[in-house]
Amino acid sequence: MTAPDMTEMQIRRYARHIVLAEIGGVGQAKLIAARVLVLGAGGLGAPLLQYLAAAGIGTLGVVDDDTVDLSNLQRQVIHRTGDIGMPKAESARRALADVNPEVTVHAHQERLTAANAERLIAGYDIVADGSDNFATRYLLNDTCFRLRKPLVAAAILRFDGQISTYKAWQGPAHPCLRCIFPAAPSEDAVPSCAQAGVLGSLAGTLGALQATEVVKEILGVGRSLSGRLLTYDALDGSFEELAVAKRPGCPTCGSA
Repeated sequence: MTAPDMTEMQIRRYARHIVLAEIGGVGQAKLIAARVLVLGAGGLGAPLLQYLAAAGIGTLGVVDDDTVDLSNLQRQVIHRTGDIGMPKAESARRALADVNPEVTVHAHQERLTAANAERLIAGYDIVADGSDNFATRYLLNDTCFRLRKPLVAAAILRFDGQISTYKAWQGPAHPCLRCIFPAAPSEDAVPSCAQAGVLGSLAGTLGALQATEVVKEILGVGRSLSGRLLTYDALDGSFEELAVAKRPGCPTCGSA
């Protein structure tokens, strides 16, 4: 049933959501009221942000202190050639205004640090991580745990990707990122995308999966990825699911 406070244009825009029994008008109203923070307007953030805006997420925050480079355009599909040199957060904001002008987009042109993490995250309901380094991933994990914000995190490299959701404060069945990766691997063990390369369309696959999991968390539908790590091998064309458990003594969530 359509929510009574939805406009005629919104009913038309989100019609294919509204006819889904799992969403309906009430669920779409939840999406419109939701506030989602996306860390990174790069390979993962580009498709993720576009799908969230198209879905009608009412408020999107984009955290990125980088500028658009020609080498980004192979996978960061939210940016255009004419955006080269522009701050990524602002380029993303402008692109999302074309996707869905009803969505409010806050462009946070800054790097996530221990000094600003709580300030940036506190104003949002859920966080999606598209960062490319373990230091930022750990910082997001720890801050989201303290603030009790669901975190949907993905990573890609070469032809491989992975995604999980972290809600460790909810109890023993819900691990955090540090439970799965207690220590950051060496730079030699995990090279950057610039060093090792990445299939451009792989970013679209994982970014779209992130958008789906964010929507599921907002609506409370389906089976959460919390407690599961989903991996994708693009060359093999296969997905694998790994059950992951809370690690005793985890410095972040061991007492939860």
